[in-house]
Amino acid sequence: MASDPAQAVRQPAGLLARFAGLVAWADRIGAAPADSSETALQKRLTILLSLGLLPFTALWSAIYFAAGVPLSAVIPGLYSLLTPINTLVFAWTRNLRAYRFLQLLMFLLLPWLLMLSLGGFRESSVVIIWAGLCPLMALLIEDLRDTIVWIVGFVALLIVSAILQPYLTAPGLPEAFVTWLFVLNVGLMIVIGFVLLYYFVGQRNFFQERSELLLLNILPKEISEALKAGQRTIAAQHEAASILFADAVAFTPMAASMTPLRLVDLLNDIFQCFDDLVERHGLEKIKTIGDCYMVASGVPRARADHAIVLVDVALDMQAAVASRRFGGHRLAFRIGINSGPVVAGVIGRKKFIYDLWGEAVNLASRMESQGQPGTIQITRHTYDLVQHAFICEPKGTIQVKGADEMEIWHVVGRRGERVSEAR
Repeated sequence: MASDPAQAVRQPAGLLARFAGLVAWADRIGAAPADSSETALQKRLTILLSLGLLPFTALWSAIYFAAGVPLSAVIPGLYSLLTPINTLVFAWTRNLRAYRFLQLLMFLLLPWLLMLSLGGFRESSVVIIWAGLCPLMALLIEDLRDTIVWIVGFVALLIVSAILQPYLTAPGLPEAFVTWLFVLNVGLMIVIGFVLLYYFVGQRNFFQERSELLLLNILPKEISEALKAGQRTIAAQHEAASILFADAVAFTPMAASMTPLRLVDLLNDIFQCFDDLVERHGLEKIKTIGDCYMVASGVPRARADHAIVLVDVALDMQAAVASRRFGGHRLAFRIGINSGPVVAGVIGRKKFIYDLWGEAVNLASRMESQGQPGTIQITRHTYDLVQHAFICEPKGTIQVKGADEMEIWHVVGRRGERVSEAR
């Protein structure tokens, strides 16, 4: 009869679903709301291995009983009895330290006792290899400094076994039986060790990718790489950069009439919209301060069109704000842009941020704060760089706090279709 291809596909899928269900069930045993992701993974691995070995210990017990060595059959039977009891106690007490200590102790001692009862290394089909699960598992579920005692214990048992070997009495099991048990012991131990490491590495990679993504959401890629490499001071002078500040008009009185949750939802809606635009143009969001949004172009990656692409983003921001409501409200933004040299770097040891400093940053902030609702106000520094690409209206001069009178322009629109590229 021809096999059903659909059934062949469903069988692996069904096995994966059952394994996922087993993992979810293991997560619930002894789980605590305050568990970190690392603690939860340690609990999950300990439970999965401890309970996952029960079918094998039951099988070994049955094999040795059938082979006429009941004393040897009792030893794996002890594991089959004690592990469910220890797991039930752990589910009640949530004491991970006691649970994993008892399980690691059984991993270490029971294979050794089984080897002694069968007459040594060869006669027991090297069953002591199962004790290798103890230091291997300790590396995955214990603090690194606590694992030394388990590998030392494993090596000590090997040495003691070699000393006792001449004095051990073998029950005289058939040669073929010893050979096939050797194949089972070594083969299953390697398979179980591989599955454990495969699962652990997969989980570690998952958490590492999440951490990497979180770090990249906070810092530019170049800066995060420098921090991971151990560079303590991160600062650079950028001679050609542009800075944008965007601030919602009349936001404070509007926020006063909103609940905290609605206010946060509104800001999140606005800034997610701006984030998409900034990411699409390959620029760097620096930070948000209340309802103010700060973007930079030309840092940390230099680009020749830093001013042009930033004005392009500003126009897209205006269009996005004009075309939709945020939290049921129509909003208007003042946008200010300036260009010039800046210093960029990371400040702080905890909750650090990538930030910019310099007169160019201060003037960009003044362009926003002294601008008019719904306008993009730029300085001469920026105007000289973008006038060929955008229609700009001169607005005379204004007195800027901390500086002399400055010429300003308002960006009205584009002079034609243009595609900007990072250089």
